[in-house]
Amino acid sequence: MRPKEIIQKWVEAFNKADSDELAEMYSEDAVNHQVPEEPVEGKENIRKMFQEEFARAEMVCIVENIFEDGEWGILEWKDPLGLRGCGFFHVVEDKIIFQRGYWDKLSFLRQHGLPIPEE
Repeated sequence: MRPKEIIQKWVEAFNKADSDELAEMYSEDAVNHQVPEEPVEGKENIRKMFQEEFARAEMVCIVENIFEDGEWGILEWKDPLGLRGCGFFHVVEDKIIFQRGYWDKLSFLRQHGLPIPEE
């Protein structure tokens, strides 16, 4: 599957809050680095991350653009509350081996009424 197709499937699973389906899209030793957070390593840890995040807040990914260049796919997204971000997916042999996401954590926390960590 092309990276663009993987991302389209990823968005469908994300919008169903299906952490198991999402995790199956990653290689065993994949890394998911949402830049406001520490990197998460390994498929099972990525599954757990999604489970925890879906339990914390209702999240919806609305695709604005999906771009593809070789083994890389880029997702530009927004959500119904106005948050915007982008994600980079490195796909090898139909599995995500690396993902990096950029979004505004402070805006996310405020929009969902979640506690803002003190420094």
